[in-house]
Formats: sequence, C-alpha cells, structure tokens
Amino acid sequence: MSLFRPFSLFEVILVVGFFVFYLAFVIRVIRIAKTLNTSFNRIFLKLFLRTLVFGLLVFSFLGPTFGDSKKEIKSIGKDIMICVDLSKSMEAFDVQPTRLEKVKFEMKKIVESFNSDRLGVIIFSSEAFMQCPLTFDQNALNLFIETMNTNLVPSAGTDFAPPLSLALKKLTEQEQTTSSQQKSKIIVLISDGEDFGEETSEIAKEIEDKDIKLFTLGVGTEAGSKISSGIGFKKDQSGNAVISKLNSSSLKALASKTGGQYFEINENRNDVSKLINTISKIEGELRDTRFVDVSANRYFYFLLAALGLLIFDLLIQIKTVRI
Repeated sequence: MSLFRPFSLFEVILVVGFFVFYLAFVIRVIRIAKTLNTSFNRIFLKLFLRTLVFGLLVFSFLGPTFGDSKKEIKSIGKDIMICVDLSKSMEAFDVQPTRLEKVKFEMKKIVESFNSDRLGVIIFSSEAFMQCPLTFDQNALNLFIETMNTNLVPSAGTDFAPPLSLALKKLTEQEQTTSSQQKSKIIVLISDGEDFGEETSEIAKEIEDKDIKLFTLGVGTEAGSKISSGIGFKKDQSGNAVISKLNSSSLKALASKTGGQYFEINENRNDVSKLINTISKIEGELRDTRFVDVSANRYFYFLLAALGLLIFDLLIQIKTVRI
C-alpha cells in the first residue's frame, strides 16, 4: 500500500486541533455529569469511535492505493512501407482531380487508420527515394504526403524494382528473422501499372521468400487519359497526345506472386477501405513489453468504514446530554 499524498503539516494541524478541541469537550461533559451525579463512562467509548472516524477520514484524504501495482503492457504493431509512383503518368485526369491528388487524399486515410503502426513512404519513377522512413509520427507522414509531386523524381519512365528493393531493405535491415515477425511487415505499391523495369520479378521473389505481404493499388482507368505537361498535354515524337492507361494486369500479377491482393481506384471504384481492412486483419508483431503502475486509489473503502462508525456512534447516547 502507498499514499497518493504525503502526510504533511496540514494533516498534523488537523490531528492536533481535533484532540485539543475534543479533549476540551470531554472535560466539559464530565464536569456536567459529575454536577448532575450521572454516569459518564460512555463518553470514552464515543471518544474512541470519533477518534477512529476522524482517523479514517484523514487517511482517506491521503489517498491510500493498493492492489496490483504493476501491469505488463505489450506493444504490438506492423511495419507498412508505402511505395508511390510519381512518374508523369500520375498526372492523368481519368481519376479526378488527378491520379496523384486522389492518391494523396487516400493515403491520409491509410495513415489515420494505422496510427499504432509504423509507416514509411517511398517515392519512385525509374528510381526510388526514401521520402519518409518508418515512423509513428502521423503529422510528419501527412506533411510528406502533401508535398509529393511528379517533379521530385526523374521522368524517365516507371520501374517497380527500385522501390520494392528499397522497401525490402528497410523492412528487413533490423529484423530478427522469425517468421511471425516477417508476417507483420507489409509493402503497398501504388501505381498506374506501367512497369518498364526488367528486375521486378526477381525482387518479387525475394519479397515472397521473406514472407512479406505485397499489396498493389492500381490508380486509373482502362480508357486512360491525357497527361498534363503544364502548358498543355504531353505528346509523343509524332506530335500525338500521349494516353496513359491503367495496366492492372502487371499489378495483379505482382500481388499474386507474393500472396498479396490487388486493389483499384477509378471513376467508379475505390478499394482503399478494403485495403485498410485487409491489412488490419494481419497480426502485428510484439515490439516491446513494459510494466506500468496500475494501483488504484481506494479512499472510498475508508470513507464507508467511517460512515458505518458514525451510524453506530449515533446509536450510543449519554443520559446527561446527547452528543
């Protein structure tokens, strides 16, 4: 047992004051009893009861706490690395306002849904860059998401291998190589599916071997859209407007190879909620264990005891006077 408040000068003054004033009261009652030639023996029983009541009240004020003082708290979570395609095709308008702006809006929902997990962001086109390392800081994640644009990466096409390789490296560099921990590591690849790389299959095999789940999120439509170039639309060497279409087949194949799933965002479909629910069902890993103080203030037990003694005190009467 421990006390929430220490026994201080205030409590000392209360105790001294009680005994001084109550002693004066007892002396007065005894004088009256002797004058009237009546018994005053019960006054000592009342003194004992009221002293006990006063002591219980003071003790409850100090906040006695007892019970299990320590409780084991386990921290369980997942590591989620989100790879976002920032190639020029993400500026297409087939998903309003653009593919990229829609992705940024939906990514904030993902961050909010996994506030107890670590998330990181990788941006890529033909090369990959770490935009935000794994972190619990939602404000930092949202800031990095808000600043994403296609000018942050080279505009030389799209290659899935670099972001997947970087994500795999960051997720496994501090691992402890147990299968239960690997299953709590997740990669989410967001793209319109136009992959021009040659090493994607090899990286996908490594991800599968590590038992890391890879989920793909396709953004766009099969009909496709023109791509903004700032002062017009992007054109090919023949002067024709470039039409960017969603290549869902490559994203579906990539997810299937690693035991993950494919999701999609288009003008009629938004699978982000399904993606969030699917990831939520994956069991997290034990990060750390700590003990916290959970002992509770049990002052009310002593207040109830004091109330019971007060009721008993009321039942005891002295013939000379009623106190």
